[in-house]
Amino acid sequence: MPRIDSFLRLVVEQRASDLHFTAGSVPLIRHHGELVPLPFRPLSEAEARKFLAEMLTPEERDKLEIEQELDLLYSLPHVGRFRANLFVQNNGWGAAFRIIPDRPPNLEDLGFPWSIGGLCALQNGLVLIGGPTGSGKTTTLAAIVHEINKTAKKHIVTIEDPIEFLHEPIQSAITQRQVGAHIDSFAEGLRSALRESPDVLVVGEVRDADTLALAVQAAETGVLVFGTLHTSSAAKTLSRVLDMAPEESREQLRSSLSVLLKGVIAQHLLRRSGGEGRIAAVEVLFNNPAVASMIRDNKVPQIDSYLQSISLDSGMQGLEGCLSRYIRDGLVDLDEACRLSTAPDALKKEAQSLQQESA
Repeated sequence: MPRIDSFLRLVVEQRASDLHFTAGSVPLIRHHGELVPLPFRPLSEAEARKFLAEMLTPEERDKLEIEQELDLLYSLPHVGRFRANLFVQNNGWGAAFRIIPDRPPNLEDLGFPWSIGGLCALQNGLVLIGGPTGSGKTTTLAAIVHEINKTAKKHIVTIEDPIEFLHEPIQSAITQRQVGAHIDSFAEGLRSALRESPDVLVVGEVRDADTLALAVQAAETGVLVFGTLHTSSAAKTLSRVLDMAPEESREQLRSSLSVLLKGVIAQHLLRRSGGEGRIAAVEVLFNNPAVASMIRDNKVPQIDSYLQSISLDSGMQGLEGCLSRYIRDGLVDLDEACRLSTAPDALKKEAQSLQQESA
């Protein structure tokens, strides 16, 4: 039995989300967003290498040696499944493991605005999910797929790296393909998927111009496409998409997005008040004539201020509005909200007003 398994069992027992296991450092677990050292000595170069090599096949060890990095899914029977990233760093081998829940989450359990459920009922178009690494994008995507699977008779094709949540067919037919195992790239997976009569296409990450172009092409043919990007806001998600395209084709892409885009979700994870668990602070943007005009006219940065002024009745919300609501409802502490806010002074003034009203 690989000795790393005992550390991974501890992650599950402590209800943590991650294990960081790196030469030159004490092993760490991430609990409610904070790193906590385990009662273990700092790992030597030889020790970290030996512990991690035990979990790999000879082919995987060779790949790590050559490419200096390796992504894989590691299953520990009766314990759980883990997304693993192994790498070579200054002090030797290292790895980061993230636990994958046994079953996909329900959308209603994530605490998202009611309007996000409407994205699951769309027949076609493009929906983008943005957020930094570790912000829960994959979990959100899995919840959306699960909702469609429960409520519609569709053919859902996912392209992932790696496959994390396993979806059993409920009402939908589901095909899950993994980059590196079943296909060489996201772009190749999309090309193949377009020949498989999909109703819904899920792209684990829109990484490059080829993947983007194929995702837009799929949306143009009447498929509902979901994709994630590493970004920090709804406006920056759209800016990133436009920046991916060659300069000579951006005007055409702006025109296409103004029609095909259905919505953008941008999320960050915050610690809940009291420190127990985390909650997603979410921006929600839907396409409408005003948003389409900003996209066509190359005024995407104006979307930030637009979201701050829009009525919640529209189903949309900006980050600051979401943070204000969390503070008002006691879900998040002021200091935690200010850490993420782009206008912390205004947030503090609002919190002071709420305290005075309740006094």
